[in-house]
Amino acid sequence: MAEARSLLPWHNRPSEEAALLNPAFCGELIARAAQEYERLAERPFPLPFAFLILPLVLHLPTRQALPGRANTTFATWSADHDVLLAELPERAMSLRAVTREALLFLVQHKALALGPDGLSRGVSPLKLSAKLPVDSEDVASTRRAAGLLGRWFANQGTVTTILQTMGVTP
Repeated sequence: MAEARSLLPWHNRPSEEAALLNPAFCGELIARAAQEYERLAERPFPLPFAFLILPLVLHLPTRQALPGRANTTFATWSADHDVLLAELPERAMSLRAVTREALLFLVQHKALALGPDGLSRGVSPLKLSAKLPVDSEDVASTRRAAGLLGRWFANQGTVTTILQTMGVTP
């Protein structure tokens, strides 16, 4: 359903969906994960990971179940939360167009650059430390979760291992 709506022209989208799934906000979440990953792993953020960020952080039960620290064992966490991960492929597919739109936004604004190895910091990276004048705890926890995923993925195995553990195929 989200796939079909995200293909609507911007002015025809439901206002709530336009507010929550706008390319700037979703792009910020992906950029946070990518920058944290790149900072720790010292290599570009693999593109398939970008399609996991939104389904993991925008889904409240999954976001609440994420570990508090990036040194948590990925395989153990995945085994303990298999019910949440069982729904992940469907959520990833439903948010695929939103993720693509956010990636286009980031690349067009040069916040991220897409290379053969993945996403890396662009020539005009987002200022992720900037505080918004109005911010809610829900938005703040979503931002923290995106950064955590970047750090967590940087400390894990290969891209293929992570995707297979989450039940997603590129």
